[in-house]
Amino acid sequence: MPHLLYKPQGTCSQLIDVTVDDDGIIRQVFFYGGCHGNLQGICRLVTGQKIDDVINKLDGIRCGDKPTSCPDQLCRALEKMKQISHIQNN
Repeated sequence: MPHLLYKPQGTCSQLIDVTVDDDGIIRQVFFYGGCHGNLQGICRLVTGQKIDDVINKLDGIRCGDKPTSCPDQLCRALEKMKQISHIQNN
């Protein structure tokens, strides 16, 4: 199963750990740092979802005045995952 450790930019979280299966279904997500309760909720909500579905829902979410957020950075991690593992998930 493809696995990625992603260093988010511009957020309180320090690391995103993502595992997907070969069909582009998210199997595990962990955030290190950030708002623990909110990020646990995000992880549970996206687990079992298709990469593209999550990107379509969470892309562009902002945190306060910041141009990004932890959900938005998860989208960046998922996009990177698609690139490195050549997953077609439309």
